Amino acid sequence: MPSRVGRLLLLLISCCAVWSPAVQAEDEFENFAELETFDDAPLEEPVGLPAWFKLSFLDLGEDLQEAIDGGKTGLMVYLGQKYCAYCKKLLHDNFDKLDILAYTQKHFDAIGIDIHGQRVVNNLQGVEWTERSFAIEQGVDFTPTLIFYDSDKREALRLTGYYPPYKFRAALEYVAAGYYLKEDFRTYLARADVPLVFDAGEMNYEDFFAPPPHALDRSRWPGQRPLAVFFEQSNCHACDVLHTGPLDEADIRERIKQLDLTQLEMWSDTPVITPAGERTTAGQWADQLGLFYTPTLIFFDEHGEEILRVDSVVQFYRLRNVLDYILSGAYRQYPTFQQWRSAQGR
Repeated sequence: MPSRVGRLLLLLISCCAVWSPAVQAEDEFENFAELETFDDAPLEEPVGLPAWFKLSFLDLGEDLQEAIDGGKTGLMVYLGQKYCAYCKKLLHDNFDKLDILAYTQKHFDAIGIDIHGQRVVNNLQGVEWTERSFAIEQGVDFTPTLIFYDSDKREALRLTGYYPPYKFRAALEYVAAGYYLKEDFRTYLARADVPLVFDAGEMNYEDFFAPPPHALDRSRWPGQRPLAVFFEQSNCHACDVLHTGPLDEADIRERIKQLDLTQLEMWSDTPVITPAGERTTAGQWADQLGLFYTPTLIFFDEHGEEILRVDSVVQFYRLRNVLDYILSGAYRQYPTFQQWRSAQGR
């Protein structure tokens, strides 16, 4: 149990809806330093849910009503798996920070769902699923996936994968303060943190990226192989981690060179013809796609249809599996990455 001073600190933090920029900057630096050595291979020991998660019968309608009756904004549904390194990072690194823990507990009841589990889940419409079938119905590709529901049973925000504390804080406040009712998350983040002005040459360039012009149209003539578009930006720590980590590994480079590859600056006015044949700019396209995190990797099939996007922290193990899913053509049989992973016994 926290000391009296600790309880007072939690109370003060929980009453504050805006975090200090200095604290966020410090956390950003520390977190990306940790990500450089983050091993995302499956855990040897299972990770359990925190004790403060609600002990639920997984009737989400009842859980949401109880949260609202308790004066909270809504429900935070966590979809994870026991041996997921990214899940452990969220549950241990993010929620171990007192400000994040207190703010989450103040505004949300947290419900845990195992994407491989067989417990019965009643969704907000009263339809009955197993945990596993609910995850499939929700199209869960990566864990952890967090879904925030408001008092009107509306999905306020969905986070797919692991996000560092500074970005996770912003997501919590975006929902709890009701910004989701006025604008999308990308717009909210852009207001809070003005994008850097694009300066050609500042991004991490790789020799396998196709040079401009970015004519990606596949609507008239199919491509010969899948396409991966890397949305990045300059002075991006997470982008640095991607390029100096996974993309520097021989296994990854061998696989990724079997794709058509393009790199775009997420906020720029660089001309692009999208896979659907639309003439636009990189920034406008990123806005249309609702992108809010760099780097984001979006994979398209030979006909320009989106297969999968990776728009959260990614390291070697997950990226290698994603590339295997794409290159093997498994997406034609398995509509979600997790379904394919389960079929592979992984």
